[in-house]
Amino acid sequence: MKIAVTAASGKLGSEIVRAVSKLISKENVIGLARTPEKAKDLGIEIRPGDYNDKNILEKSLQSVDTLLLVSGMDAPEKRIEQHRNVIKAAKNSGVKKIVYTSVQGAEENTAFSPVVQSNRQTEQDIRNSGMDWAIGRNGIYIEPDIEYIEIYKKLGGIFNCAGDGKCGYTTRSELAYAYAKMLTENKHNNQTYNLHGEALTQYQLAEYMNSAFGLKLTFTSMTVEEYRQDRIAELGEFMGSVIAGIYQGIREGKADNPSHFNEAADREHQSWKSYFNNIQQNIIKQ
Repeated sequence: MKIAVTAASGKLGSEIVRAVSKLISKENVIGLARTPEKAKDLGIEIRPGDYNDKNILEKSLQSVDTLLLVSGMDAPEKRIEQHRNVIKAAKNSGVKKIVYTSVQGAEENTAFSPVVQSNRQTEQDIRNSGMDWAIGRNGIYIEPDIEYIEIYKKLGGIFNCAGDGKCGYTTRSELAYAYAKMLTENKHNNQTYNLHGEALTQYQLAEYMNSAFGLKLTFTSMTVEEYRQDRIAELGEFMGSVIAGIYQGIREGKADNPSHFNEAADREHQSWKSYFNNIQQNIIKQ
């Protein structure tokens, strides 16, 4: 069985490649990348895979049995058609199964909702494709908070509009393990899973960050509009509004969903105590 992973040069795609390569031989794992040179260090066959080029995708998907489609990063209206290019190319090339990395979040009334809606459309397109399928709806990556630690230190705390809402966080490595199982085991066919660990409030996140980094961060909740303007000032209109929309969804309870990680991965998601203890131990070693 040959398995292909799109966006193999990206953070999630490369993690999935490594996880799948532990379950089956590397000779049977193929990476697709818009710029193949960026994925050459993965130690597997890399083929071109631009979501905008259906003809190239059809050629690159020859001999592939199962495909992992990593959700694109373009604007929602473009993303739907790009994903359809991948789905059509997969079917035309004889791919038998597609696994899709979708997302959780508010489907209406936030600036993030158009992204969620575009993912839901792709989910439906995959279900209607005639191929076998499995869909994961990812929780929010916790890694950006870790990468933001120096900013949190300067600010003296965490500031966003999540309020008391809980967020189903996850990590790319945990997602990769679950997707590797979904790709290689037929029992996951035609299933849709929410993939995340224990849901945390921002207050709990601050406590975990403090324990790992030896800090005294506090969480301060802002209004949605205050946070939107803050993010736009740093990230620009589109991305700033989207980030604010994600945290608005957390505030409204749209990121606090039942987790199906255990069903997908055949084990529990890593606990946050374990995750942050590992960070603390790495800091001590340094």
